[in-house]
Amino acid sequence: MILTTINVNGIRAAVKERSEENLGLLPWLAETKSDVVCLQETRADDGQLAEALAPALADGWQLASAEPHMKGRNGVAVLSRTPITAARVGLGDEFASHGRYLEVDTADVTVASVYVPTGEAETDKQVEKERFMAQLAGRMAELSRKRKGVVVCGDWNIAASELDIKAWKNNVKKSGFLPSERQWLAELMAAGWTDVVRELHPEVAGPYSWWSWRGKAFDNDAGWRIDYHLANAKLAPRATQARVERAEAYALRWSDHAPVTVHYEGSA
Repeated sequence: MILTTINVNGIRAAVKERSEENLGLLPWLAETKSDVVCLQETRADDGQLAEALAPALADGWQLASAEPHMKGRNGVAVLSRTPITAARVGLGDEFASHGRYLEVDTADVTVASVYVPTGEAETDKQVEKERFMAQLAGRMAELSRKRKGVVVCGDWNIAASELDIKAWKNNVKKSGFLPSERQWLAELMAAGWTDVVRELHPEVAGPYSWWSWRGKAFDNDAGWRIDYHLANAKLAPRATQARVERAEAYALRWSDHAPVTVHYEGSA
């Protein structure tokens, strides 16, 4: 199984972006070897999402989605080349309809697409982020007891360590690199989840998966690694390759994130 996660920064924008150069999400989907693709920040209801992805669906991709509860925000989805046999939307009562969490069963594994809130230190937004993190940790504790392979993919909006953010010294008091957030991720991994991209790329800066549109962040590779595959003990040992599909140039980008792709070998 080859699995990719990508925050599309708006599904309709990702489809239209660079379309004249035959780039964007749809050409990427037509060319990728991935079997499953997790999408975040679709910013579209189910109908708009299906319309934007119509060419990919006509090519045989299966779609499950969790639409946002507020227009123009959030939204997650999973595309699969194999049948999606079950889909579960949301976390708890508060985040049941926020369009931030979706898990599916496909190809004998469970795959979740998650979009953790951005947060803002010392504000109500950060308190909401922490509530979401608590609900997500609870669900992952349940998933960890499954006997089959499970992977939770997406935009976690947290850089796990100094290796995961270029300008870490400037961000230690900002949401996304707070000590409490990094500790939360560390506790997930201590509980049996593996950051498979870091496992395959130990002790190196990045590989970053998000860069600001502003300034020279992309050209200087001044990015953040915030898009993770966290796999359970059944699936993690099967990860053999991992890469960030970084555009060759700023002008070729169709999202502020890049696809993060992992190859999982063997059977579940």
